[in-house]
Amino acid sequence: MPPLRAKERAQLPDSAFAYIDSRGKRRLPIHDAAHVRNALARFGQVAFEDDAARDRARSRLLRAAKKHGIMPIGFISSQLEPQRKLPKGHVTFLLTDIEGSTELLGRLDDQYASLLTDVRRRVRAAVRQAGGREVSARGDDQFAVFERASAALEAALAIQRAMQAGGWPGGVDVRLRIGLHRGRPELTDTGYVGLSVHAAARICFAAHGGQIVMSSAVRTAVLESLADGVSLRSLGRWRFRGLPEPVDLFQVDAADLLADFPPLRSAVPAK
Repeated sequence: MPPLRAKERAQLPDSAFAYIDSRGKRRLPIHDAAHVRNALARFGQVAFEDDAARDRARSRLLRAAKKHGIMPIGFISSQLEPQRKLPKGHVTFLLTDIEGSTELLGRLDDQYASLLTDVRRRVRAAVRQAGGREVSARGDDQFAVFERASAALEAALAIQRAMQAGGWPGGVDVRLRIGLHRGRPELTDTGYVGLSVHAAARICFAAHGGQIVMSSAVRTAVLESLADGVSLRSLGRWRFRGLPEPVDLFQVDAADLLADFPPLRSAVPAK
């Protein structure tokens, strides 16, 4: 395939590219069959800003392949491969969510995208350092999985410490809710499926910014291996919409993290 000259590239519309980043840089040209095949081969080499950007680029690329009569069987298989590498059996989920994201968006406007990128970078670094794997990043939340519950707790603590380091645009205070839950979900080609996934999400969204909340299943798994200075405080039993049984929840306390929070959100104390 002959290289695309700068002048020719500049004359192409935005729709001729599978990926355009937040700075307007256009990647993966898909205006003809040869470039579509090249984009399919190079897709895995592109550093996307987040999973949502990758999903949009993948969809545009697959539509272009269909338009040019290309059957991207190898590409589809390679895109599913990361799901096959996720751990099976009993796993621990870690979910994060940005507190007050709508207000932050209103204050920061076009700076919010770079803030979100920085938050995801900090979360990913902590997850990777602790040996976890990111499952997805959509909107303001991120979802990771760990084979060992203690590693998930290690990552949660590292994330909150990284968030407290600051350095946010406009001097804003950015806080994450973190929820931890352990279960045995089913792993399919599209990700994890099961009640434990929903429970993990409910626990995360019940927390407040700066808080780490875990279920009793995680507490049982980490209790004998807590790091010095880390303790678990009972928050009681709570009922969540869509979950058949109440969940015993615990707050992770550490001397260098926030400790005082209002009652949990979106949950009802169990009687």
